[in-house]
Amino acid sequence: MSRTRTALLAAMALVAGATGTAFAVDPGSAGIAAVPCTVDYKIQNQWSTGFTAAVTVTNNSAAKSSWSLKWSYAGNQKITSGWNAKIGQSGAAVTAANETYNAQLATGGSVSFGFQGSYSGSNAIPATFTLDGVTCNVDGGPGGPTDPPDPGGPGDRVNNPYEGAKVYVNPEWSANAAAEPGGSRIANQPTGVWLDRIAAINGSGGKMGLRAHLDEALRQKGSGELVVQLVIYNLPGRDCAALASNGELGPTEIDRYKTEYIDPIKAILADSKYASLRIVTTVEIDSLPNLVTNTGSRPTAVPQCDVMKANGNYVKGVGYALNKLGDVPNVYNYVDAGHHGWIGWDDNFGASATLFKEAASAEGATVDDVHGFITNTANYSALKENNFTINDNVAGKSVRESKWIDWNRYVDEQSFAQSFRNQLVSAGFPSDIGMLIDTSRNGWGGTARPTGPGATTSVDTYVDGGRYDRRFNAGNWCNQSGAGLGERPKAAPAAGIDAYVWMKPPGESDGASKQIPNDEGKGFDRMCDPTYTGNPRNNNNMSGALPDAPLSGHWFSAQFRQLMQNAYPPLS
Repeated sequence: MSRTRTALLAAMALVAGATGTAFAVDPGSAGIAAVPCTVDYKIQNQWSTGFTAAVTVTNNSAAKSSWSLKWSYAGNQKITSGWNAKIGQSGAAVTAANETYNAQLATGGSVSFGFQGSYSGSNAIPATFTLDGVTCNVDGGPGGPTDPPDPGGPGDRVNNPYEGAKVYVNPEWSANAAAEPGGSRIANQPTGVWLDRIAAINGSGGKMGLRAHLDEALRQKGSGELVVQLVIYNLPGRDCAALASNGELGPTEIDRYKTEYIDPIKAILADSKYASLRIVTTVEIDSLPNLVTNTGSRPTAVPQCDVMKANGNYVKGVGYALNKLGDVPNVYNYVDAGHHGWIGWDDNFGASATLFKEAASAEGATVDDVHGFITNTANYSALKENNFTINDNVAGKSVRESKWIDWNRYVDEQSFAQSFRNQLVSAGFPSDIGMLIDTSRNGWGGTARPTGPGATTSVDTYVDGGRYDRRFNAGNWCNQSGAGLGERPKAAPAAGIDAYVWMKPPGESDGASKQIPNDEGKGFDRMCDPTYTGNPRNNNNMSGALPDAPLSGHWFSAQFRQLMQNAYPPLS
């Protein structure tokens, strides 16, 4: 898929009578009088009995305080559900009217909505659309529209969205942080907004939905540039190796992922109201790396991960998300790339880059839909280990032979991210991709932070005495004891790194330390139990998890206070 030519090809398809997209006439085209309204009707996904569609309406006449779009189907299409509009159908006739939050339609303004429908036989595009009784897509002249528009393309994307821009502060997280003793010191830091289930799109449990966050982002933006960070996180069979973050969708529910999750998100992001925002998406953390490290005959294999590798739904889901979200010109997709303590080993490194290329070529996506990658999301790997390097030798042995490094090629996250970026380019991604590193919880400061190298008695005393990362094992990921806030969010901090970010909001739990009944699809993972003695994925070490933790995503006051106490750089 080439984003730069999608609209033009769609318009040509309509002229040829093909199903797929009805594209609006450009009212500014030479020789064509301005049309009162234009409609872009796109069939996004179609299967034997159903389809999803996205509709964008542009008003070229007087501003409206409400609107109603009508069309009729030539076949037996039936709309079964919709979003961002009140949609009704009587026979072949369809009416889509505004919701309360998108009733205003300014002159030159646009509004988008979507729906799912059923059909049999043909699924032809409606021939005529009327907005408040006025026919769209035709001018007042006798011939009607003749030339398809030049759609332009994503050329207005900047190389690094974080440069020269503020980043959105989530008011809900900010309020939780400010309510903690000393929390006001960091309550104004930007964090990611996690869309971790379908209900999160419109808001649930009293929390803000996606539109509410984007509206607040416009308020924060003012006259400058602003980045909004979204975590796209709801794959079928999600987190096959971690029960604490299992999602709501079963392993085979790829169609629900597409039509009930990605499509509605895209429809909102594509609303022209939000075109001035730089929207960064972190696409499906902890998914693709699982297919490399936790499948097959490896001692770390998990049956659920074998299922997801066999059915292909991680690859399909990531590809679909990249394709659809990549169509929105102001969206910047960053794919999750694990962390150095996960895929930094020789047998994981190249295989992961190859798999990411496969996913970025699935479901209509291309590598051009990927702006970059993010590492260490919601993890604890130290940004830089200054007291030793991977090339050091102690007592006649390489540091790679130490129990902590365990033959990994990398000792910290920044060296891994920079090197993995080169590997991704070699695998076929564009040479200008950038990396993000989540530094929200990898500071490892406080009184236990080493001030120099460890004793040279052995490689273990040398590494263990000097390392900042104080986990029992780099495979430990749940509510780690002793962790601290890391580098504050910062644009372009190092070569190849677009930004340090706090994609995981500090103070939000990784998972419950004991079984807690819930309706969020979250299971109990022993890696969140401080008494757990481990498994092959952490070399059978203690979990290192904090006690009395709530469900993943819920506020964990004790952890937040520890993170502030052990912040590095320290909080002032």
